[in-house]
Amino acid sequence: MQAGPKVWLACLLALLCNSLLCGPLPAGPASAQKSPAPNGPTPAARDRAVNDGTVNDAAPVIVALGDSLTAGYGLAEDESYPSLLQVHLKQAGYPHRVVNAGVSGDTSAGALARLDWVLQQPVQVLIVCLGANDGLRGVDPAALGRNLDAILVRGKQSGAQVILAGMHLPANYGPDYTRRFDAVFPALAKKHKLPFLPFLLEGVAAQPELNQADGIHPTAKGARIVEANVWKVLKPVLDRQR
Repeated sequence: MQAGPKVWLACLLALLCNSLLCGPLPAGPASAQKSPAPNGPTPAARDRAVNDGTVNDAAPVIVALGDSLTAGYGLAEDESYPSLLQVHLKQAGYPHRVVNAGVSGDTSAGALARLDWVLQQPVQVLIVCLGANDGLRGVDPAALGRNLDAILVRGKQSGAQVILAGMHLPANYGPDYTRRFDAVFPALAKKHKLPFLPFLLEGVAAQPELNQADGIHPTAKGARIVEANVWKVLKPVLDRQR
């Protein structure tokens, strides 16, 4: 029997002392901007399109905004889900270029603080995949909601079509906290009428063969499933924009 996403996130609690989701976790927005994770993409790598090593400045831009799950912690640069998404787009005949704006250890507050940098170029689609580190730190779900709401509003104001990916928490946090945290994502998707992926790691979480030794970050094979999850939501968005 397959373990569910809540079992996977219980592993996050057990490994918090090791600062997983690629610690150290940022102390605040400033450190979130300055501290790329070990073994993760460098800031320069994150800031360029992953299109076979070339950048077409005229191509419409898709930005993946997130934490280590987006940055591709522990993977080669071409194995992260944004890199795989770039390959998929090219094979399917879409002209877009993908920018990996994942920062390992990032929280919703850190992502909000660097959002202006992320949006300094025109962005057609903004994929927002945040929240796991907020949960690890016990951030008030109301604060998480406010940060994500601000990110979504600013993304929409920039002219981007925003896609939101959700996260879950285990019951270990207590039923009230878990319920409030889990409710943040679908509520925001409904409020802003956004394309919504309920759980970024659907089909990967808690599957040992699809995760690295930490039990949290996807292997290259797991990242391919994550990319497929995102593609299911992204493709209809791109087709409507044609």
